[in-house]
Amino acid sequence: MTPQTMAEKILSKKTGAAVRPNDLIVVPVDLGFAHDGTLPLAIQLMEDELHTRTVHDPSKVIAVCDHASPSPSEQVSNVQIMMREFARENGIALYENGDGVCHQIVVEKHAAPYKVIIGADSHTCTHGALGAFATGMGSTDMAAIMAYGKTWLKVPQSYRIEISGDLPDHVYSKDAFLYLCGKITADGATYMSMEFLGNAVDEMSVESRLVMCNMAIEAGGKCGLCVADKKVREFLARYGRSDEYQPLQPDNDADYASEIVIATDDIEPQIAAPHRVDNVSPVGEFVGLSLDQVCIGSCTNGRIEDLRIAARILKGEKAAKDTRLVVYPASRSVLLQAISEGIIATLVEAGAAVCAPGCGFCIGRTVALGDGEVVLSTQNRNFKGRMGNNNSEIYLSSVETAAVSAIRGELTDPREV
Repeated sequence: MTPQTMAEKILSKKTGAAVRPNDLIVVPVDLGFAHDGTLPLAIQLMEDELHTRTVHDPSKVIAVCDHASPSPSEQVSNVQIMMREFARENGIALYENGDGVCHQIVVEKHAAPYKVIIGADSHTCTHGALGAFATGMGSTDMAAIMAYGKTWLKVPQSYRIEISGDLPDHVYSKDAFLYLCGKITADGATYMSMEFLGNAVDEMSVESRLVMCNMAIEAGGKCGLCVADKKVREFLARYGRSDEYQPLQPDNDADYASEIVIATDDIEPQIAAPHRVDNVSPVGEFVGLSLDQVCIGSCTNGRIEDLRIAARILKGEKAAKDTRLVVYPASRSVLLQAISEGIIATLVEAGAAVCAPGCGFCIGRTVALGDGEVVLSTQNRNFKGRMGNNNSEIYLSSVETAAVSAIRGELTDPREV
């Protein structure tokens, strides 16, 4: 058999035939999900175009109230009522306000190697860190997936991304991806499977790998993938799903359309400046920039590993007087774990506003910026208007850089602290 990349292996197994890049295929979907920003339209499209409200397999569809959670308005509340009615009618699982961001919920409860996961959200690529072929599609595609249980797609070409060496102190997977994005640009991997390999990735926790796969779409990727190794097996076991583990790695002679080797010695703490994720420079170029707000959390960096880093830095410290600190855990289970470890108390004592798990600040639904304000955030996008105001500026960083900057009230190189 022709050597295969990880994406090709997954799609070959799901279709029952060897696939090659650019093949048009129809695949069964192991999990389809949508949230309060995309599911209502998918339901409406099912009714108007497919003339049905019946989900093909309720065990393979979930709904999540996370993008405006808790609901900030009458309009959102009515949309969520529509979702609840649809979920009850079809017997599908619905995750409520405060349960968490859809991607973290899927990571904890559903994602596993060799699954095909389609979400009506662009950051569905997150789940490739567990060896799933996971990609985002629109509400129209989700309507068809819910009705028929399958979807069509073009098999992507694959991009081999080797991160070689040991990450330096104060450098995290977020920095590694931002550095990569600056190198290959926001369209450098358009419609490609970004496959993260190398000993630096092997040494990363699953949580750290999730960061890179989450942001694959920011370089145009169709999906992001990491090997499913012992760490993935242990991660699944932590959530009582060890029976879903299968090993996954590319064949040694797999044919990659593009390749890049990133030496970890070249990576410093990184900043993505407004208004593009690939507008990347070392943190030193921004030291001293005054910050109105610092945000820690989101589907990129709101996991227990991230909150531990923030608490370690903020313990016994206070956020700067004129800098607001906002923290959003990625899920209810993350929040509970952070409470049990004393992390939440540490963050609150440091002056943080710790909010209910959800998308919160990232899209400006429940925490928005004012005119002219500058924010440093651990989220995945810094587009103009992303946090609810076209007249504000968003800078992206790792959790550590964000935490040390919150204390000083200005962008700070974590290596100085």
